Amino acid sequence: MAPTETLEEFYQHKFNGLPENLKKDVGHFNVFRLEDCALTPANNSRRDFYKISLIRGHLRYHYADRSVEVTGTTLMFFNPKVPYTWEAVTGEPSGYFCIFKEAFFTEKIRGGLQDLPMFATGGKPFYALTPAQEQQVSAIFEKMLAEITSDYLYKYDLLRNYVTEMTHFALKTQPAEALYEHPDANARITAVFSELLERQFPIESPSQRCQLRSAKDFAEQLAVHVNHLNRAIKKTTGKTTTELISSRLVSEAMALLKHTNWNISEIGYSLGFEEPAHFNNFFKKHTSLPPSQFRHV
Repeated sequence: MAPTETLEEFYQHKFNGLPENLKKDVGHFNVFRLEDCALTPANNSRRDFYKISLIRGHLRYHYADRSVEVTGTTLMFFNPKVPYTWEAVTGEPSGYFCIFKEAFFTEKIRGGLQDLPMFATGGKPFYALTPAQEQQVSAIFEKMLAEITSDYLYKYDLLRNYVTEMTHFALKTQPAEALYEHPDANARITAVFSELLERQFPIESPSQRCQLRSAKDFAEQLAVHVNHLNRAIKKTTGKTTTELISSRLVSEAMALLKHTNWNISEIGYSLGFEEPAHFNNFFKKHTSLPPSQFRHV
């Protein structure tokens, strides 16, 4: 499974420290001014929390296999299922963002967050704002910033209402349609696929397990249709998605056979094979040798 940035990693990366009671706060909510945070872009990865951002500036967001270039002020919604990152095209961005776990809204939004269009997998999470709309959303964020430090007994109910207000505000506007066309969109999705594939390696212990092993697995991680992924990779590399995955698994299997003392069952399991026989057959198919023989060549 490709790494997912946790709340703990987020706070260490942005602030070199953790809030009090973070581990006890299963729902967790916090809000920030962008200018108060480290602006170093993260790798294209998923997070284990939701994020809503109001950004002023000229930026390019990479979201699953799509790239969106935004200028002006944009309201953006990110869910934990889709990997994303960003880059500043010009200047330094400013604005606000809030983060929260799904439990923050447990039983508070009918149907759950995933049913809202801006958080749905494959949905449109970018909303361009007019100056008047920017003032309205900025005012909501400012109220959040004031409330988060208050000692009001029901402040989290109020903060939840502010987040809900922003989602409904966005639903009343038209999603931003200015998708940035990557110089080679197929190369872009292939690069993201390759990054997800490589993040699973090296396997460093028998308990570590490779989770993404099929084109379907990767397509789900990238929130794209498997046929779209297959076409992009074939056009870019001349190989199928399955061929690339198999080649990387074989390469890792060879390294583990030569450089560890793990037994063959452990190696097969760490590479995602439930049965030793399945691993043996897979390895022999691609190398013409069974794992045990390759180990002693």
